[in-house]
Amino acid sequence: MRINKDMKMAEVIHLNHHLLPVLNRFDIHLGFGERSVETVCRDHALNIDFFLEIVNTFHDPSYFPVRHLQSFKASMLIDYLQKTHAYYLDFKIPEIRQNIRQITQEGSLQNSHKKLLEDFFDSYQHELTTHINKEEQRVYPYVISLENTLDNPASTVKELQEIGRYSILEYEEDHDDVEAKLFDLKNIIIKYLPTSKNNKLLNVILHDIFELERDLNNHGHIEDLILVPIVENMEKALRARLNKLSANV
Repeated sequence: MRINKDMKMAEVIHLNHHLLPVLNRFDIHLGFGERSVETVCRDHALNIDFFLEIVNTFHDPSYFPVRHLQSFKASMLIDYLQKTHAYYLDFKIPEIRQNIRQITQEGSLQNSHKKLLEDFFDSYQHELTTHINKEEQRVYPYVISLENTLDNPASTVKELQEIGRYSILEYEEDHDDVEAKLFDLKNIIIKYLPTSKNNKLLNVILHDIFELERDLNNHGHIEDLILVPIVENMEKALRARLNKLSANV
């Protein structure tokens, strides 16, 4: 069932409660009463088409309207992606880490198993944080600058040349597959950890890792299949404008 603008926002949550973190990225919080999706989006000054495409891609993994998603501004995508990063680093990763710490401190695991679980997760957390920081500090500012430069008809040749020194291809080549390591982490828990006194908490940790993996896959698809092509098209437009301006000098 596809989510549409006429549905009540409460119905969206009943349909798929996994969308709650996605709604939070749009600064939509609980307490929307009987208001429809369209009304809530209007109240939050959100682009309804963008909101529906994002929640539907998350709701239905088989739904991924590449061409329509590529029609949105890069800055709109980046705002969503940055809020997704904040969800990972400020909430989800610390939550999983806290539960792992509780499991390792309860005394039912051997020291070698404790070290394996903690070290592996800490390594993953470091890798994910490094990857996100690279995007936040290098990639996203470049994309925003590129968009602003193209949106400004008065941009000079010097400004175009300056922004043209960077290419999204560098981002593509260095886009680490941070999702893959989660598969190994799941296997450590599923295959190699002995039964814990708090097996329910271990199941919670595993469930959260599966949820994080799904979220990261969706996040990666938006970056690789939507954001990168949008930026490549902007770079082509920048080169075309630069060539035109240079020819007139």
